This record gives sequence, structure tokens and C-alpha cells, in this order.
Amino acid sequence: MREEQEQPFWSWPETSWGNPDAGWEDAGYVTVGIDVGSVSSQAVIMADGQVIAYGNRRTGSNSPDSAGKAMDFATEAMGGIPEDRIDYLIGTGYGRVNVPMADRTLTEIACHARGAMFMFGPEVRTVLDVGGQDIKAIQCDQRGKVTNFIMNDKCAAGTGRGMEVFSDLLGIPIQELGERSFQAGEEPRAVSNVCVVYAKSEAAGLLRSGWSTEEVLAAYCRAMAERILSLLDKIEVVPGFAVTGGLAKNRGVMDRLMPMVGLERMKTEWDPQIAGAVGAALFGHALCLKGKKRKAGRG
Repeated sequence: MREEQEQPFWSWPETSWGNPDAGWEDAGYVTVGIDVGSVSSQAVIMADGQVIAYGNRRTGSNSPDSAGKAMDFATEAMGGIPEDRIDYLIGTGYGRVNVPMADRTLTEIACHARGAMFMFGPEVRTVLDVGGQDIKAIQCDQRGKVTNFIMNDKCAAGTGRGMEVFSDLLGIPIQELGERSFQAGEEPRAVSNVCVVYAKSEAAGLLRSGWSTEEVLAAYCRAMAERILSLLDKIEVVPGFAVTGGLAKNRGVMDRLMPMVGLERMKTEWDPQIAGAVGAALFGHALCLKGKKRKAGRG
């Protein structure tokens, strides 16, 4: 795995992984899923339904450009693959309509459910996707088909973007926030407002009043966990609980959320941010098995 660390505190490490011995040349079908979100973009390459490479990069101001860069990041990690060897490519996510190389698009809700089942195991029945700008709670059946879902309003409160704002405010690299939040000593009360604008003002006031950085961070992590719980309370959360999205990597929020939920969180060795792209690539593979072909002029 390769990591690239930028200078801003809020900028999380971009990652890529590839299997140089994947043997895609002999695969029946090579499929790709590209998930363009509001904050991050992922590309996953599969050979006969197995991941052989992925790239996870920050989404820029241009969604089509972000899709291409995520794809390049993934192909570079595996040593390259000819475009005409790709049998199907599906775009998903917030910016799915801006994936110019896609043969079709699918919603991120369907793709996260299917991808979570691949990454976490067939026992998955509830998926919590905490993205850059929204939160989704998804129920699925034993095949990974969505049976119910609910989303928060389009607000950065309780999402990855909200955590980026706090990382910048407190001057702590975003990948360190979770651990630092448990160095506060006695657990403080949650901040009263999780709206990013008001929470930022409240946090600044708490710092001026003598709260430590760790106490403020713990208070905000708890507030984010409580906000996520308020969404989960609107849908039946059953065992087989998987968390996807960037905030799944933040134990400051997740370790506070799970006792509130009363369930154990499923584990995976994969990066939880790639779930949507994994699901998209899997849907592409299923379409290939049904005889679907790439659109003319796309490879």
C-alpha cells in the first residue's frame, strides 16, 4: 500500500493497492467501479469478481477529472492495464453522472450494500455509510439487495467533512483525531450543537474557557456519535452491522457509537472507503455474466 501525506491537517492520506500477480490477462472478465463522492473518490478493479487493485483519492473541484485520477491511481498500483481489457465500468456516488468512462451508473446505496457484503462477509444485514457530506443507514438481505434505507439531511454535521473542519480548527492531523480524543481523561459532555458552523464556534469558546484540545475533541466525537445514533434509531439495526466510509476509520466516533448501538461492529481488512466502488465493480461483473458488453467506443 502506498500513502501520500499532504500538508494540511484536514487532508487524510490517499492510498492505493495493487496485486502485481493478479493474473488479469487470464481473467474471464475485468470490471471497474468508480465511486465519486463529495470528499473522496475511489476506483476498484476486479478480475472475475475479486479485487486486484484500488485507488482512493480526494475529490477535486472537477468530478470527471477526479474519476480519471482515481482510476489512474488504481491502475498504477497494479502496474497498468490496457483500457480495451476492461469489460465493464460502473460509476456510482455523489458524482456518478460525471464519470465519463462509465458504461452505466448506479446509486451508492445499492453499491455500498453489495460492496459491504463482499468486504465484511455474507452476514451483513445493516450498513452504516458515513460519507463526506451525508450519512446513510441501509438494510440488505442475504444477497446484498437493499430492502430499506434512510439518509440524513444534506448537512456536514456528523460526517467526514465536519471532522475535517475540527481537524483544521484544533491543528491535529485528521488521522490522529480518534486516538487523541481518548486522551482527555474524564469523558466530557458532548458539544451542544453538531452543525459545523456552530460547533466550531462552541469549540473555540470551550478552548478559551480552559478546556484542553483533547477534551474539545472528545466532546465533538461524542456529539457526532449521538447524531449518527439519532439516524440509526429511525431504522431497525440488526446484527451483521458494517460501517463504511471515511469516518469508519475514526475510533473516536466509532468506539463511542457502538456501545450506544448495542452491537459489535464487523471487521474487515479492506479500506472501508472503497465499499461503494467494490459494489459497483461487482455489479459490472454480474452484468458481464449476463452477456452485457461495453458501449461502443469505450474500450
